[in-house]
Amino acid sequence: METKVHIKNLSVSFSGTPALRSITMKVYKNRITGCMGPAGSGKSTLISLLNRMIDFEDGARYEGEVLLDDINVLDPSLDVVSLRRRVGMVFAVPLPLPRSIFDNIAYGPRLKGITRQTELYAIVEDSLQKAFLFDEVKDRLHTSALKLSGGQQQRLCLARTLALQPEVILLDEPCSGLDPISTAKIEEALSVLKNDYTIILVSNNTKQIARTADFSAFFYMGELIEFGETSQIFTNPVQKKTEDYIQGKFG
Repeated sequence: METKVHIKNLSVSFSGTPALRSITMKVYKNRITGCMGPAGSGKSTLISLLNRMIDFEDGARYEGEVLLDDINVLDPSLDVVSLRRRVGMVFAVPLPLPRSIFDNIAYGPRLKGITRQTELYAIVEDSLQKAFLFDEVKDRLHTSALKLSGGQQQRLCLARTLALQPEVILLDEPCSGLDPISTAKIEEALSVLKNDYTIILVSNNTKQIARTADFSAFFYMGELIEFGETSQIFTNPVQKKTEDYIQGKFG
């Protein structure tokens, strides 16, 4: 399998307090990698570093290497705007712009200089289709995105990310506030999207990781306890701590 992201000896701290300790793992191209572990284990810190959103946090320090293909994401001279086009992110709480559904998705492409309405519409439709949302909103693209349900807003945010044509998609607890039906639609979309994108999913829901991820990483207290194929992690974990977490004995 081709490696898309290679994390090497990564350590992160905030104002001197360690958040991640010497993490080494690979993220494979066109696969879903699930990151699980209790709150405070470092999962969200990891993905916030992959597109350098961590730079907005006070006191953040990091060392090691994070290679996206052959580019070190942690290089101080890196163009982070270009990086964030390649590595898109969907947050736990959907944050649609106070604009129409159409304008939410067309916003990014317009910033890239795309102005032809036919081209913008094609991007909007394609992105909504990939997010499994188009059929639900195709007759109201010019109504406010704020009128959508929570689950629809989250899929809109996914579509907005897809409109920028990233290579990697980071999802930080994307279903934490959603009902089971909306969660199922997000998971169904991800299962199709992995054919074209590399996906990293952070979730506290071990069942979601088991259903969705091809590879799973278990984090605890800033350390990577175990990483492997999801089927192996959930049926025959090497570490007792992994087994205890999956069985709900702590977390």
